[in-house]
Amino acid sequence: MADIAKTSDEVQMACPHCSGKTKVRDDKEYKDLMNRLKRIEGQVRGVEGMLENNAYCTDILTQVSAITSALNSFNKALLANHMRTCVVDNIREGNEEVIDELVTTLQKLMK
Repeated sequence: MADIAKTSDEVQMACPHCSGKTKVRDDKEYKDLMNRLKRIEGQVRGVEGMLENNAYCTDILTQVSAITSALNSFNKALLANHMRTCVVDNIREGNEEVIDELVTTLQKLMK
């Protein structure tokens, strides 16, 4: 995990879809989330190989369903961490706008 904090401008340039906000995660959270993403990446590569090897459609669909479940689990873990840290901290600091941000995020996730 990098100890160097990026400015909002650097984050915005790196990802045009990001809000520009940052969060420093503890080592356990960071490692857990990265491990989940690496497993998902491996699953996606596996589906790519299945497609290249002319695997049967339902076999590929089954693996894609597993990837979807893994992504949902990633989102649940990230959301739980967000609520326990970012949301709680902002509310304690008197920034209740974070509630609207959370509601908007949940609406996007529940499409």
